[in-house]
Formats: sequence, structure tokens, C-alpha cells
Amino acid sequence: MYYFYLCSYLLFFFSLKDRGFRFLHQATTAPMVSYYDYIIIGGGTAGCPLAATLSQASSVLLLERGGSPFNNPNITRLSAFGAALSDLSPNSPSQRFVSEDGVINARARVLGGGSSLNAGFYSRAGSEYITKAGWDAKLVNESYRWVERRVAFRPPLRQWQLAVRNSLLEIGIGPYNGYTLDHLYGTKVGGTIFDGYGRRHSSADLLHYANPDGLTVFLRAPVQKILFTTEDKSKPAANGVIFTDANGVSHWAYLRNGPKNEVIVCSGALGSPQLLMLSGLGPDKHLEAQNISVVMNIPLVGQGMSDNPMNAVFVPSPRPVEVSLIQVVGITHNGIYIEGASGENFASQYIMFFLKRISFIIFQIGQLSTTPPKQRTQEVLNRAIDAMRFLPRSAFLGGFILEKIMGPLSRGHLELRSKNPNDNPAVTFNYFEDPGDLKRCVEGIKIIERVIESRSFSRFRYNRLPVTSLLNMTANSPVNLLPKHANSSRSLEQFCRDTVTTIWHYHGGCQVDKVVDHDYKVIGVDSLRVIDGSTFDYSPGTNPQATVMMLGRYMGVKMLNERTD
Repeated sequence: MYYFYLCSYLLFFFSLKDRGFRFLHQATTAPMVSYYDYIIIGGGTAGCPLAATLSQASSVLLLERGGSPFNNPNITRLSAFGAALSDLSPNSPSQRFVSEDGVINARARVLGGGSSLNAGFYSRAGSEYITKAGWDAKLVNESYRWVERRVAFRPPLRQWQLAVRNSLLEIGIGPYNGYTLDHLYGTKVGGTIFDGYGRRHSSADLLHYANPDGLTVFLRAPVQKILFTTEDKSKPAANGVIFTDANGVSHWAYLRNGPKNEVIVCSGALGSPQLLMLSGLGPDKHLEAQNISVVMNIPLVGQGMSDNPMNAVFVPSPRPVEVSLIQVVGITHNGIYIEGASGENFASQYIMFFLKRISFIIFQIGQLSTTPPKQRTQEVLNRAIDAMRFLPRSAFLGGFILEKIMGPLSRGHLELRSKNPNDNPAVTFNYFEDPGDLKRCVEGIKIIERVIESRSFSRFRYNRLPVTSLLNMTANSPVNLLPKHANSSRSLEQFCRDTVTTIWHYHGGCQVDKVVDHDYKVIGVDSLRVIDGSTFDYSPGTNPQATVMMLGRYMGVKMLNERTD
């Protein structure tokens, strides 16, 4: 029996190591000029299922600015979660940015997009969200199932996650809905994109559905701009793109002649509005200030940016706990979600974000929180991170309980810093600007306190370490680059403001009815769509990745049907 399982694992492992996708190529091999029915910019969470679907009946070019996730163990292995997020190298699959609010964040630079980097939680959008979006419910369900056959799995529930589940039920966040992919009020176990071997299955795995004769994927192929024509047109029409390869050589890809052929932007909440602006679509005064020729004045490109704020409390445990990512969630009627994760590997792999910053020996590197904002340079941040690497592993036994806000209501904006598409734009999320978000955060912290103090969680906390001490340690540690306030835990409102971090659910910038219509076509421009999370007004469900993947498939099916009409 042991031999059987060993052979099965080895066969599975090596089948993952080389997907055999003969349509994957480095951009350095691309022709100088080429022609396709569809050009998709961004091989991320939406771009991959969209490309796989459209390739069934059309010629499709998919351009991804990053590399492949398949042979990178820091991406594919659950046990290495966070390593890719901590990678600061030029070819890292994760490109760090710091919002103008002072919150450290990351954007994907890899095939599969955010689904190649995230914590893997998989959950559908609620029925109300689907109705409000105006989507066809039958096709939505079919599209979710299409995605889930490749990437959704039931997670194993072990000691820490069981304690989170039982605590949520103990304090009254019910009913218990068991394991389900549906978005339901109460406590539930959600899906995961990590399989039983601890291997990640990102949206890049959905390329298994592709017609290899209809798809070409170029990696390390950042798009410089979208090309437009006005010849025999009443309004601008996208007709191609310019992209570069790893050697800096430019390549031109054009749409073939045909009324249904299109350029589709799937570059995410930062990349999509950024690329539209770089291509001349956006607020005219901002574009002119950047010396960009205006193709179309679209004032709301880059507006309405949002990020679900997250506040976490680290709970040091007197006993070892398993490595677990988000598996259990408590969904309240007030738009507050309570989740938890655990394991020592967060100390070394998830270092860039919060766990190491909120340990009970954080005072060793706590000076960053008192450094004046203008002195919080990348070098200062990196030195603090290096210091954390030498903290003893025993300091990080335990995990954290977090709350995030549905929506949110607070909105910000995005602007260009330069004309280089590889540079991060400047983005402001205005966390807690809306009083409703701040009120819900305070309610969420109170729920976290009750979870930690519950009988079900007693095995995983030190009895002599009160919750107020945990809050103080969090508030006094550098979870972000915001100024700290003395005794901020005495005011939960100030605690929320001081300890806000990201859960990587940023969205907006190209919303429906503002930049695109309900078919995701850019308003006022022909042959151009945006299909990704930048079109969302609110983040769907507990985690948006399932819905973004679904949307790629959903719109791919609709576009194929349009070709036959």
C-alpha cells in the first residue's frame, strides 16, 4: 500500500512539474508582427479562463508580463506560502507596492495572477451579488462548475481551524453550514485551491481546457500600450498592442479583420486602469500632465479604487499548531468576516506582511513604528525585515484571527507615476474614510476578542496573556507604515486605523457603468473590453478569486456565442 501511494505521488508530482503546454513561449521568441482574433492582456485570474474559452473557436494571443508558476516551488507548495510575496528580485512573481495610505501590498507578476500567490480560499459570490451584477444565473453556475473541476478542493480541517470553527459557533455566529462553496451567513468551511498533496492549482491550470491550436501565450511580455485606429470609424477602435520581451525588443500584435475581433484587458485592479491611461484613455488633464496623447477622455478611469481592509490579531500558542491557510469563515449580517490562519511557516514565509510584526518579542525591531514617515524608506523596511529573520522560531507558535470588511464603502483613486508600464502607479484606497467601514471594523475586533476568549479556543492561548495585551502588541508593531498612537488599543477606532493591512482584495478603477458597460466593453471605444476585478464596485463573496475566474469563463462563453449570432 505504501508503495502504491508513493508511486501515485511521484506520478502526480512529475505531471505537475511540466504541464506540457506547447502554447507557452517566452516573448523573446515572438515574431515582430503577428495577427489574432483576440488579444488578451494579462494572464491572471480572469485572463487564463477567458483565453482557454475563446481558443475553442478563435485564434487567441495571451500576453503575460511575468513568468510561469509551474516550476516554482515557492508558488506551488502550500508549505512555502508567502515566500513568493517576500521575493524582492526583479523577476519575482510578486511586485510590491505601498499605497499612498502607507499600507504594504503586492500585485501579481506571474501566469495565474493573484491565484498563484494568494492564501487559496475559494468561495462563490452570494446570490444577491450575482443578481445585482445582472449576470445570467444559469451561466454563472455553469461557469463556476467549469472552474471548480480543475481548481477547487475540500481542505482538511485540523486543530487550529477546528478551534476557530467551534469558537465562532460558540459565540453565536451561526448557523453552521458545513463545507460549502456557497456564500452563506453563519460559519462555514470554504474551498481551497490547494489539493490534498498541498499543491496549488491557480487559474493557470484552467489552460488545460484550451485548444492548443487556437492559443499562443507569451511570457515576460509586458504590454506598452494599446493601439487604436479611427479609419472609417465614428469612434476610436482598438486594433492591436505593442509589447516588449525580456531583451527590451518591441513586438506588434494586431487584430485580424473582423467585426467581432477584440483586445481584452485583464491586467487587474492596478494594471487595467494603468494600461488604459498609458494608451490614452482616461482623465484628459492627468494624461496631458504625463505627456500622453489623449485618445478618449474617460474621467472615471482610475477612480473608485477600493481595498478590503483587514485587521489581524496574533495569538501566540503554548503548543505547536499546524500550518493552515484560510479555511473557516464566520460571515455576519453586518458585512464582517472573521477568519484565521496558523503555523510557524508564516514567521519565515509570510514575513513581509504582518505575522512577524505582531509577535510578542516584536520590541526587538519595533523601532520602525517610531520612524518618521519620510524616513520609512525601502532600505529601512528591508533592514527591519532582515532583523526579523533571526528571531527564534519558538516566538511564532500560534496563528492569527482576522476580520475584514465587506465592500468596502470607502473609495480612492489611482494615478500614473510615469509612462513606464512596469512601474507601479500611485494608488490611494482611503481606508476607513467612510464611517460605516470604521464602525464595522470596531465590531469585528470585538468579535475577535470573543473568539480568543472563548472556551473552544482556550487550548491555543496563554491564560495570563489578556486580549488587551495582544491588541497592544499589534498596535505597537510595524504592520504598516502608518504613524502609531500611544495606547491606541484603548480606542478600537484608532486601533483599526493604526493596524490596517491588506487582504489583497483591491478592486475598482474600471467599474461597470463608469468605464465599461454591462458587456465589459469600454464606453466610447470599439473592439476593447476590460474583464477582471477592476470592473467591480464591491468585492464579491468572502474571497473574489472564484468569481474573477468565473467571470473569465462566463464572458468567454458569451463572446463565443456572439460570434455565431
